[in-house]
Amino acid sequence: MTERSQETLRVGVIGLGIMGRPMARNLARAGFAVTGFSRSRASIDAVADAGVSPGASLGTTIAGADVVVTMLPDTPDVVAVVRGEDGLLARAHPGVIWIDTSTIAPSMAGELAAEATRRGIRTLDAPVSGGESGAVAGTLTIMVGGDRATFEAAGPVLRAVGKTITYVGSSGHGQVTKLCNQVVAAGTLLAVGEGLVLAERAGLDTDAVLRALGAGAAASWMLENLGPRMLARDYRAGFFVDLQLKDLRLVAEEARRLALPLPGAALCEQLFRAVAAAGGGRLGTQALITALRRLAATGESIDPSPTRR
Repeated sequence: MTERSQETLRVGVIGLGIMGRPMARNLARAGFAVTGFSRSRASIDAVADAGVSPGASLGTTIAGADVVVTMLPDTPDVVAVVRGEDGLLARAHPGVIWIDTSTIAPSMAGELAAEATRRGIRTLDAPVSGGESGAVAGTLTIMVGGDRATFEAAGPVLRAVGKTITYVGSSGHGQVTKLCNQVVAAGTLLAVGEGLVLAERAGLDTDAVLRALGAGAAASWMLENLGPRMLARDYRAGFFVDLQLKDLRLVAEEARRLALPLPGAALCEQLFRAVAAAGGGRLGTQALITALRRLAATGESIDPSPTRR
């Protein structure tokens, strides 16, 4: 990475939202000299108690970093940070490592990596899975594409925020792997929701059903972590419906490029779209069950607040 020790290695974190904030805190706790920047001053102030220095601007945060970590909502946001007049290509010094933990279009990830490489910037596309809880605990799953030597050099930074870190290939391959993850995650969440709606309609003890399913072949992270929230009508976000919709849009675009039918992912996208259309875009993805309950004519409607008891 550089000749600096971990204690003096300067890490700039761009994007301090629901995922970026805990990631910046964990990097600071690991001993890195962390500077954070976000469009929201409140987000910058929110990490000051963890030893994260406030970035005066995007450009100064990038210019002062040995490693730049971006965690941004969508492809256009990453493009703006990279190509903007005060962005990565303009302000990063040669040899810096840029780790993009956002989920963006694989084709653009490859394009930006090529541009950065020509400027002497080493790049990794490293999207994450695990939601807010994984970001807080520092146990994220990280899928990394890029140069193998850069991946090895960035290991200490990646290990500060993640637990399962897998090198999957060249630039863009991390993003494709994340899209595979989202196909499986969304389909599993749909299955959990349908199973629980069936249990509700049959008049079963749904808590008992949840315990039974969790002890057998139907067990999954979604069932264990989001199943209870579905039953409690607790829709607080660990990962927003709007962001899941963005990811499924990227899945559809990649599938179209590959001439690949993905009917299950398409169905999930439409159901999440129904949740968003009813006002639930900022709820957690477990709110998918509200669309299923409405299809079942149970009378549930979206409440703008994340928790309904």
